Amino acid sequence: MGDIWLLTGTPGVGKSTIVSRIVLRMKSRGLIVGGCLTAEVRAKGQRVGFEIRDLTNERRGTLASLAGGLGPRVGKYRVNLQDLASIGAKGLTDAAASSELVVIDEVGPMELVSPEFRRAVRGCIDSGKPILAVIHLRLDDDLLNELKAKARRTVEVGINNRDAVAEELESEMDAALKPAGS
Repeated sequence: MGDIWLLTGTPGVGKSTIVSRIVLRMKSRGLIVGGCLTAEVRAKGQRVGFEIRDLTNERRGTLASLAGGLGPRVGKYRVNLQDLASIGAKGLTDAAASSELVVIDEVGPMELVSPEFRRAVRGCIDSGKPILAVIHLRLDDDLLNELKAKARRTVEVGINNRDAVAEELESEMDAALKPAGS
């Protein structure tokens, strides 16, 4: 069974930034990293939505938007179920099949409205591949509870510890994940 590392914390604290930093570090070591990353979309200094990106092929799409008229509402955003399935869930499925590290940023309320995304996360867990994931801080969900129960480590990221968390996780993951052929 692959190790699972989880990051959690309040919105905007730097969880995705830490994940992006670790992804770059692991790729620079020659590790095959797949999965998906999310990022805020801003206009005139205001958050207007979220983008989702497949780490394997760099495909990008809209995870959620203020302007979106279709899809389930989560808070003030509308979730783009089509992009979440075709980019997010597909990226996770591909990563579970062919990556040495699976990245899931994030498993939260927006992502969990998609049955395809839920199945893809389940596939990642069942693959036995190492996983680095961001999970919602307070959401109670069977899939999140399973991730937490199987996690090697769960870290709550805050303003005061985010730099130290990034360094600690990089070191821990460096030691645990060896690229093929080393």
